[in-house]
Amino acid sequence: MTDFLYPFIERQEEDVDALLTDLATSARAKAGLSQQLRTTTLEILHGTLAATARDMADRFSVGGRLFTFGNGGSSTDASTLAALFARPPSGPPLPARCLTDDSAVLTALANDVGFPLVFSRQLNAHSRPGDIAVGFSTSGNSANLLEAFGTARRAGLLTVGFAGYQGGDMRSAGLDHLLVVGSESVHRIQETQAALGFALWERVRAVLQRRTAHG
Repeated sequence: MTDFLYPFIERQEEDVDALLTDLATSARAKAGLSQQLRTTTLEILHGTLAATARDMADRFSVGGRLFTFGNGGSSTDASTLAALFARPPSGPPLPARCLTDDSAVLTALANDVGFPLVFSRQLNAHSRPGDIAVGFSTSGNSANLLEAFGTARRAGLLTVGFAGYQGGDMRSAGLDHLLVVGSESVHRIQETQAALGFALWERVRAVLQRRTAHG
């Protein structure tokens, strides 16, 4: 079960010190790859992050609200991003909500109308023109995210996608902004998407602060 991450564990290793050395070496190597991917991706997406932050700040400035969503591990990134805006470590809070946080609503929709609609139905119910929809996917192919983005576009929301690999189906979904992590490792993609989310929050906050300072 662990051979794809730590192949040396599957061997009949009797030398505990050697095993611990292998584990430490593997952890350092993965940390190095993760750091390199984060640094490179932030450099590549510098302009896209700045443009996305400006557009999000425009929406927040006139009362827009943020809705985030994702599946599995990506749902935790979506929840973290919403929490950053709604309960920031510094600066004023901004209206933000993760569509995976209410398990009663999520399971009711999955049971009653089907999982592909669990996010789009919530956007239909709660969003209005001028709001922001941000979806996280490692593949970029999640059907319920694509359905939600379609609903968001038709309703006049700003649409922002986080994807891995080459962007998947999000590339042809007509999103306003797409932040692609160029990797085929789900682990590295999600680590880097988390860093992108934090960078996006910082930039939105900076834009709003500059605008407040200049009246």
